[in-house]
Amino acid sequence: MRKEKNIKKESFMQAVFSLIFSQILIKILGLIYTLYLTNKEGFGDKGNAIYGSAYQIYAMLLTLSSIGVPNAISKLVAERTAMGDHKGANRIFKVAFATFAVIGLVGTLILFFGADFIANVVLQIPESKYTLLALSPAVFFVSIASVLRGYFNGRETMKVTAKSQSLEQIFKTIFTIVIVELIFTISSGNTVWMAAGANIATTLSIFLSFMYLFSLYKMNSKQIRNEIKQSVNYKYQRVKTIVKNILWVSIPMSLSSIMSSFNKNIDSFTVVRNLKKFMPEAEAQAQYGILGVKVDTLTSLPLAINIAFATALVPAISAAKAKNDKKTITKRVSFSLLASMLIGLPCTIGMIIFADPILHLLYPNAPDGALILQISAITIIFTILDQTINGTLQGIGKVMVPAISLGCGMLTKLVFNLILVPNPAFGVNGAAIGSVACHIVAFCIAFTVLRKNVKLDLTIGKFIIKPILATAIMAVCSYFLYSQLASGIIIEKWATILSILFAILIYLLAVIALKILTKEEIYMLPYGKKIYKVLERLGIYEKEAEEKL
Repeated sequence: MRKEKNIKKESFMQAVFSLIFSQILIKILGLIYTLYLTNKEGFGDKGNAIYGSAYQIYAMLLTLSSIGVPNAISKLVAERTAMGDHKGANRIFKVAFATFAVIGLVGTLILFFGADFIANVVLQIPESKYTLLALSPAVFFVSIASVLRGYFNGRETMKVTAKSQSLEQIFKTIFTIVIVELIFTISSGNTVWMAAGANIATTLSIFLSFMYLFSLYKMNSKQIRNEIKQSVNYKYQRVKTIVKNILWVSIPMSLSSIMSSFNKNIDSFTVVRNLKKFMPEAEAQAQYGILGVKVDTLTSLPLAINIAFATALVPAISAAKAKNDKKTITKRVSFSLLASMLIGLPCTIGMIIFADPILHLLYPNAPDGALILQISAITIIFTILDQTINGTLQGIGKVMVPAISLGCGMLTKLVFNLILVPNPAFGVNGAAIGSVACHIVAFCIAFTVLRKNVKLDLTIGKFIIKPILATAIMAVCSYFLYSQLASGIIIEKWATILSILFAILIYLLAVIALKILTKEEIYMLPYGKKIYKVLERLGIYEKEAEEKL
């Protein structure tokens, strides 16, 4: 007999921390295999250019074929389950699964049969053809896996999504190292075949992640059937109507993801071809490899923590809106924005300060790119805040705003790239400057719309001044320590590691000392009550201290 395994609903912060843990693990593992590839003999920045350019094309097709499925399905399912209509929610899932299976298959076929044209004409990196072929089946499996993730998210069981994403990355890391090592031995270090092998690992890991999600859905079929029997407020809808509703929500919602993918592909389309105007092709590809893989990997690490808030906000805000619960919307959005600021600001400044030491620590065989990383690091704070804002806007039904804001930012980046990259004075740094301009424009537009639609419980002192002060304390103290340690006391890599760990500790102490979080917000953290009692004993917080902030 098949074993039944019931999955319980989670609170908002339980969902957030499940996703945070998953995303941190994913990024750490992603960093591991990126470090492995970059430092692998025969791979380096050129291999990253082949691997990364193909992956960005795959990501763009993936976005088009998935059409924002997870957030769209989670929004629709959350709205129905909030009203007790479990039967309607399950019907939405089944129709979506069939619909996106077809769309995903089309995406796979486009990538498979168009690989030669994309590699030679679009990317102008002919070697990327085989990496595109290796990735093509993944589009289909991600599309249907996205429906499953969206369904579980809408049912407020985000641990399922977190586990599936973690398993996918674990498999990807293991397969990447094993397959690339095998190809390295067989082909005597052929860069093209190693890059293709790394993307075969991606396809295999995605397939196994889908199998995990599908088997979990089948194991919970009894629980789902019982919920359907107890369903209330069910209103029958034809398949055509459901598909129309799904696309009506998912297409606008996914446009921001599509724009984000196009935004990354602006570099794929413009950097190499414009750098070749004043430098050799091999050097141009290496410069793109630095920007598109090394720098992108490092600047996306902080986003992994914050994406949890953006993902959890969509179903949470959708359910609250369905119940007209404005108080919950204000509370969750305000806390999420504050958390995003507290995450993003120190990461931005820390990456700027320690750019060169970090690159030498992680990529000893290919440490170039400090200035590119410093410029690109400015995007972190704006991207993180934008993630949270977009999750809120999608939850309240303003699904077109994220796409419009990022679309305006993307056009800004395209102009910067076309003007600055061909200029030898800027080169690849011009693309990094374009990314900064893009995310500033997108943030300003999205935040303006948010302020008009959601009441925020944030003051300038709490949201801006205190986080800046805490970050400044961290920056000064950690850089002073690094300058002392690196002057000859210990070897540079240990000076970097110790300084970063010290920076984290100093920042946490500064946040506590400045009382940025209220008692209620501390209680929302894991072991929040115990943490607050310790702070009370230390005399940092007093009873009802949050009212004095």
